[in-house]
Amino acid sequence: MSDSLLFQNKQDVEMPAVLVEGAHTPDALAGASGVYIAASGSAMLQNGIQSLRTTEHWLWLAVETGTLMLENEDVSLSLRAGDCCMLPPGSRGITLDVHQEARVLWIMVGGTLSGAFLQRMGALPHRIMKQGSLPSQLNLAKHIVQATVRVAAAEDASSAQLQQLLWAMLASHSGQPVAMDAVLSHEIAKVVDAMRKNQYRDSFSLSDMAALSRMPVETFRKRFVSEVGMPPQSYQLFCKMERAKVLLKEGYTVRQAGIEVGMNDPYHFSKTFKNIVGMSPSAYSKTALK
Repeated sequence: MSDSLLFQNKQDVEMPAVLVEGAHTPDALAGASGVYIAASGSAMLQNGIQSLRTTEHWLWLAVETGTLMLENEDVSLSLRAGDCCMLPPGSRGITLDVHQEARVLWIMVGGTLSGAFLQRMGALPHRIMKQGSLPSQLNLAKHIVQATVRVAAAEDASSAQLQQLLWAMLASHSGQPVAMDAVLSHEIAKVVDAMRKNQYRDSFSLSDMAALSRMPVETFRKRFVSEVGMPPQSYQLFCKMERAKVLLKEGYTVRQAGIEVGMNDPYHFSKTFKNIVGMSPSAYSKTALK
């Protein structure tokens, strides 16, 4: 495809073998909201280097399968399945060095409030940021791509569905009860809400969670994985680290942030943070507070 919205067509680089994408012009309500989907797509990338266009919008890009390196003169990020990154508008010279055939999903977010929206998703305003993504977010991104393509092909189409999907991604990231394909069941939502209301200060055991749901432990675990897309303890750690990132951006010390998310041992907190976020909490704090 010679006119891709995201990938540059260069003579020495083959375009993605499978590429689906669409642009979206927001309706009046979506435009007035200050945040809307400007374009989205998915692509299967073969081994080699792919160049990205410089865009005027924020770009959320996630790896669904495979591995690659996202690079420009300022950053070099290793991305594997389940990782995502957020690129500020005007990011230049971005390439994807694909090491293993990779499927990527991407969303361009426009509007006057798009920066604030992406920062609530974990982005930093002045730096390309890598982080993990929840299975529900990847699934929502696939729905966004499908909906964008449908809306782009329709006349007088409403932006409402795209707006709902976009805000569902933020809700999922923020620990709201969002399932893989719909809202969570009452039993699982009760557990997710309990963790969120506690602001992840306590560490709920599997037995604690099962008791809240009023289900046997193994039944609860299977239901949680089925609805949320990951084990309950992994989800809890993801949410704890997202909460810690917010606290570090607010000026909390590493020790204070760890205590706030129930990890009194700074070494254990730092090790867990680095394993999930990709950098130490001290490095993240220095970057976020620049």
